[in-house]
Amino acid sequence: MLAQLPQSLLQTAKDVPLFDGYQGSIYKTLGYRDASLIDEKSGSFDAPLRYNIYSDLIEHQKGNEQFAIVRNKTTHARIDGEYFYYCDFKNQRGSDVPGYFVLIELHDDYRIYKKYSIDVKKPQQRSTPSGTDTPGKLATKITYFLEENSVIMELPLDKKGILGVLSDKETELKEYIKKEKIKVRKEEDLIRLVSRYNALKRSESGPSGSLLSSNGSRN
Repeated sequence: MLAQLPQSLLQTAKDVPLFDGYQGSIYKTLGYRDASLIDEKSGSFDAPLRYNIYSDLIEHQKGNEQFAIVRNKTTHARIDGEYFYYCDFKNQRGSDVPGYFVLIELHDDYRIYKKYSIDVKKPQQRSTPSGTDTPGKLATKITYFLEENSVIMELPLDKKGILGVLSDKETELKEYIKKEKIKVRKEEDLIRLVSRYNALKRSESGPSGSLLSSNGSRN
């Protein structure tokens, strides 16, 4: 039997009818999944959850009622093996970047997160009587971030972009990508590339060096 989530962790969730008729979904998964919610104050709970990418909410259904988990930094969710943390990061320009991030790499010096978003393509009306309407489409987009001391930097998913962001070690990383056959769009390879970058930075500046000091930031 699934444990009941405390009411203090729940708020009423509203449906999003804005995309009725669109192809695709605003949810990470169409249905609710058996998942875990970890609240640092009240404990851990097994409960059916799903992630609403468009609203950036973790949702829970109890009977016929739909709720959202109250967003705070002390409540985390594990859904389909992914750990969702609500964070209030800053980019390198000092702007706030709040929301749910999925932790994919935990290192003593840094963390790597990914964040889901929805790419919305609006429906197109037919231009002639004999033409056909094109329905709207929803596509899930994933953006990766390198985080250090609550400051994040976006990691582009192409070779030119990632070398531009990590430009202070461009020559060494270019050789590493070639030697190790790194595919930047592959999550495991991206993690390996950042690990190599960290090793290069630490060998140069020691433990106190920052990974987010390169001149190629695009945030």
